[in-house]
Amino acid sequence: MNVHSLWRLSALAVAATSFLSACGGDDGGTAPVVPEETRAQDTRTFTPANPTATTFTAMAAATGDVVDVSTTSRWAGVLGGAAYQVEVPLNWNGKLVMYAHGYAGTGAALNVGPPSIRRYLIQNGYAWAASSYSKNYYDVRAGVEDTNALALEFTKIATANSRPLTAPTKIFITGHSMGGHITAAAIEDEAAATAIHKVKYAGAVPMCGVVGDVELFNQFAAMQVTAQALAGLPAYPSDKFADISTLVTNALFTTFPSVPTAAGQKYVSVLQNITGGPRPMFNLGLAFGGSFPSAYGTFGSDGTVTGILNKNVLDTTGFTYTIDGDATGSTALNTAAIKLTAAADANRLRTDGLRWIPKANGEFKIPVVSIHTLGDLFVPFSMEQVYQKRVAAKGNSAFLVQRAIRGVSHCDFTTAEQVTAFDDMIKWEAGGAKPAGDDVVTPATVAAASFGCTFTQNTLGPDDSATTKALRPAVLANSAPCP
Repeated sequence: MNVHSLWRLSALAVAATSFLSACGGDDGGTAPVVPEETRAQDTRTFTPANPTATTFTAMAAATGDVVDVSTTSRWAGVLGGAAYQVEVPLNWNGKLVMYAHGYAGTGAALNVGPPSIRRYLIQNGYAWAASSYSKNYYDVRAGVEDTNALALEFTKIATANSRPLTAPTKIFITGHSMGGHITAAAIEDEAAATAIHKVKYAGAVPMCGVVGDVELFNQFAAMQVTAQALAGLPAYPSDKFADISTLVTNALFTTFPSVPTAAGQKYVSVLQNITGGPRPMFNLGLAFGGSFPSAYGTFGSDGTVTGILNKNVLDTTGFTYTIDGDATGSTALNTAAIKLTAAADANRLRTDGLRWIPKANGEFKIPVVSIHTLGDLFVPFSMEQVYQKRVAAKGNSAFLVQRAIRGVSHCDFTTAEQVTAFDDMIKWEAGGAKPAGDDVVTPATVAAASFGCTFTQNTLGPDDSATTKALRPAVLANSAPCP
């Protein structure tokens, strides 16, 4: 059987399973199952960093608290190989919020921690739960399954800890970065049909999320092949970038990444257009935001997302590169830059659960409020543009609100911005009016000097990260104030 036939059978098997499930029937367990191949990720071993933990540290009080945030039930443990934390306030409102953390690297130790809006959740009666996931690397499939499994185990965990609780009346999900991808994927119709652990979420808030799924990796590849071309090394094999990285960097930057050369100025223009187009905070993000080196560090990928896939998923054939004000140079660049083409079945549907890299297709009908910083060059603002177009193509724009935030790094939000997004989603889900958002796709709107002002809240609080506390004053000092 060839690979194409296997992919078709797998897709048909998933579709048939979904249909039977929807109809309330099955095949008596006699239908043949298409064998699934293994990958490098399947051979890796991971262990919770603290497998014997049964609780975790209470939250410290802060000025303005109206509820004692330390008097909560806090449970820790291991479920399906993943560490977890669960916190339930004394005045639990019956609702559960699942938190999905971001990329945790490639180490063997699994770690878990609380959401950034923890104080808000406790103060307002929400229980929350978070999983370490059973695997590190960019394993969104594990993230969705382990987060869902924990949500389904919530009442059993409570009972085992001598606080029996009823099933949550509603379950919400939020997450950062890769956790934003997990958030977006978990609410999709495809996840409802193919996930092993199925959870019906009532609303979602992906933050700085990879809401364009594999399109992020395509954008990394586009950043790389244009860098090579503008550095005078257009035809060098893309998966051998390490051999030429110093040459490329020196050709494009006097000081990486803040001071470009003449060729680098052209590259910066291309980079801006790949990552969302002209917009406030892009230049500051490159100058001192600190996120572009992380994107640059992905160059040279073989397209398997470090063993999450078995085949190349990178595809740059859909890109048209633009050097602003240089039509001739743009034409030459598009001719010179290597064209990468993905294997058609690299991330196909599977018979054993979710895709290896779950999709954010825009197929959902619950309230979603998505926020993204404009200067993020690791998971760029362009992810929101991809997401908006997919959601609109599925006819689901009524369920999506997107907001631009004037931060200059990856996930550089104030806690206030995150709380507002979540609280607005909650009010919307409860029957309120659809909250306001930003137009993220009209170029003139995105390029306006005031873009992102509406939902940016620069007031810092006790739970803001050290990065945000350092960067927001620098942003205010180096940019025009919002009206």
